[in-house]
Amino acid sequence: MNIFQLKAVDLDNHMLDSFDRYQKTDRVMVFQADTLNEESNGFEEDWTVENKRTIVHHFRLVVKNGGAVIAALKERHVHGFAVIEPDTFGEKSTYRELSYIHVSREVRGTGIGRLLFQKAGQVAKASGAEKLYIGAHPSVETQEFYQKMGCVPAQELNSSIYFREPRDIQLEITL
Repeated sequence: MNIFQLKAVDLDNHMLDSFDRYQKTDRVMVFQADTLNEESNGFEEDWTVENKRTIVHHFRLVVKNGGAVIAALKERHVHGFAVIEPDTFGEKSTYRELSYIHVSREVRGTGIGRLLFQKAGQVAKASGAEKLYIGAHPSVETQEFYQKMGCVPAQELNSSIYFREPRDIQLEITL
């Protein structure tokens, strides 16, 4: 598996066609009275081909505007990816958003997510960011991943990211 930052020339409309985003969630983490608690909440998520093409279009915008797309590739197939948005924000403009980090279902649990996260941190730091901000899926498994990576609740809430998906847990990590 090769993990590297993609350039505009690397982006192809069909690059995510075989990517399996399916996720079944039974347990989620929610904030209640400033405490993160686990509760039952079942739902399933999957991406259509149209969703995947929209994400590739987003990749192009991110790269064009100075952000970064990092991919885990093997035999020309994308098995995971992370996206660092181009804009800084926060009181001191120290944050960059990690808007996507996904690993295809068939290779989850193999360490690819950790490698993508580490590479995203290196790329963001090299671009001048001091922190990554993540609006993270509330599933227990996703929250456990981010906790293992060293993420903590965000000190500065980015309301536009929060209102995109209010169930997400707002996290950050200092680079």
